[in-house]
Amino acid sequence: MPGVWTLAEFREGVINSVSYELLAWGRSLADTLNVELSSVVLGYEIKDVETLFDHGADTVYKVDDKRIEHFLPDSYSNILFSLVKKYDPQIIIASATTYGRTIMPILSTKLNTGLTADCTKLEIGEDGTLLQTRPAIGGNVMATIRTQTRPQMATVRPRSKKPISYDKSQRKVIVPEIEDELFKSAYRWIKFERDESTDLPIQEADVVIAGGRGMKDEKNFEMLYELAKKLNGVVGASRTAVDMGWIPYSHQVGLSGKTVSPHLYMAFGISGAIQHIAGMSSSDIVIAVNTDPDAPIFNVADFGIIGDATEIIRELLKALGDENE
Repeated sequence: MPGVWTLAEFREGVINSVSYELLAWGRSLADTLNVELSSVVLGYEIKDVETLFDHGADTVYKVDDKRIEHFLPDSYSNILFSLVKKYDPQIIIASATTYGRTIMPILSTKLNTGLTADCTKLEIGEDGTLLQTRPAIGGNVMATIRTQTRPQMATVRPRSKKPISYDKSQRKVIVPEIEDELFKSAYRWIKFERDESTDLPIQEADVVIAGGRGMKDEKNFEMLYELAKKLNGVVGASRTAVDMGWIPYSHQVGLSGKTVSPHLYMAFGISGAIQHIAGMSSSDIVIAVNTDPDAPIFNVADFGIIGDATEIIRELLKALGDENE
């Protein structure tokens, strides 16, 4: 029977941890349907394929070629399209990372099928179809979507499920033959520039300390960095703070920025526009600080503090003390 596929991510010589999270999602779906779970990985000099089996895969489809050493959307989507047409999976899931958000819309268009993005829950319905749940209307409601077309495709939020351990004696690696034509690309790789403003991508952080207009100016964002350092977190921001030039775009949380799902999200001086809430509403614990008691951010906060964001941060830093003491 057609099975469940996950799209693994191979970056900078290693398989990214989101690949194992995806297998945890896929394992429960495949077991319910009684089908195989496969992971598809594309890249060059791919290593540690065995770890995909250790975290849930029954089969791995590997395309290892110098021509796709770097992520080229058209080459990757052409190759994936050919694999889907050949092997006919019934469900394909990817992580809502830059890779997943880029490749899945292209692939769904090529396949003329639906795609549900940023899911927080996936399960199999009584009729065997995939039920895909995601936040809607700015995170105020949860919508469950049933795709009528095949394959059924979805992206899930990073860090929304823990990897599992899996032990199966029979492990199968398939190396498909790919036509040369599919490797051709309209893109030319120039270089990769790492974001030096943070050591950890904001989507992968367990703790996000975010600031908005209520931080008053760029200088006060230094306190957010200091607090994030003490809590082993990263700094996020509202679109307003980014537009005012207080912090780079790579830190923006929301529909037009990054979607985050940390264990702790602290919002300082962020009113909570619908677009921002949509990007952080799946956080485990939300603490909000704002001078406006009617700010929408309090509607999604587990703990709310009515007060000046900069003053509250100063008190927090004072309470936490100097790490060098």
